[in-house]
Amino acid sequence: MALPKVVSLFSGAGGLDLGFQQAGFCLTFAVDLSAAAIQTHRRNFPGAVSVTADLEELGPDGVLAHLDGILEPGESIGVIGGPPCQGFSRANTGSASNDPRNRLPLLYLQIVQALQGAYSVEFVLFENVLGIRDAKHSVTFRGILSKFREIGLTPDVNEYSALDYGVAQKRNRVIISGFCDEVAARTFKPTKVAPTDLTVRAVIGSLPEPAFFSRDLDKSAIPHHENHWTMRPRSQRFSRPGGAYRSGRSFKRLEWDKPSPTVAYGHREIHVHPDGRRRLSIYEAMLLQGFPSSFVLEGTLSSQVEQVSNAVPPPLAKSLASAIDASLRQAARQEAMGEPISA
Repeated sequence: MALPKVVSLFSGAGGLDLGFQQAGFCLTFAVDLSAAAIQTHRRNFPGAVSVTADLEELGPDGVLAHLDGILEPGESIGVIGGPPCQGFSRANTGSASNDPRNRLPLLYLQIVQALQGAYSVEFVLFENVLGIRDAKHSVTFRGILSKFREIGLTPDVNEYSALDYGVAQKRNRVIISGFCDEVAARTFKPTKVAPTDLTVRAVIGSLPEPAFFSRDLDKSAIPHHENHWTMRPRSQRFSRPGGAYRSGRSFKRLEWDKPSPTVAYGHREIHVHPDGRRRLSIYEAMLLQGFPSSFVLEGTLSSQVEQVSNAVPPPLAKSLASAIDASLRQAARQEAMGEPISA
């Protein structure tokens, strides 16, 4: 059975896309507002068409226009993506139900609906933060689920912890899946990974010291991996005995023998390395997200901080994709054998 080709909306750098590719899916098209993220995407997914665009401006018709010539009419596809989550994030203490960004999940599903008119959309996978289910966003969340049903996809809502899928990070996310086939919907169940040494030490403990950012820094001067760089530690906190304290959002210090807290940074305030003398390098943060060493982020240091923060951990994405594969194959087998759908 040929797997559906994948269309990625709000793709970012491609953490979700990488997991699907690792699971055997063919990524055909990706779109994101961030030029740096799409630059990264093009480098790591040369077989896909990666486009920088504002999906609010592009709209469903614009996406269809891009796909014309990439996909055959009626071809089987799956749609994946995570609309920007800042409006729902609990870390954003000023988040409100009327945040304009909260319209983007419905735009995502409107694009899916338009794609259904041209292609056979076999599945949809939607990722977001836990806050999307909070009471103050209940109207928006109910609207999302209603839209899933309106377009013929029964939504299945679950929370997943990256720790359960081989990632050394405490990162929980909401995943909404929807299938056009009822058997596939019933049998979708990602398999957890057997526990291993999911600690900061196991992931980054053997790395050399990174390069510090400077305007004239040449990539050839960055050791080990071209993303192994970070901001020069200027705060006096880094020079205290024992290094920066393990407190506060801006100086959250990792512990060697525990998983990392959620990799979600802003304004270059990337977490503090366990030794307390500097912040993590971009590459260290990538490894804690589960990216392989072969993956490279493009753009400025600030844009790389944003890209690694927004990414879905690829090992979690791979488990989700593998479960979709298994569900679609189970549905195809039952259809071939003429078996009835069981509750």
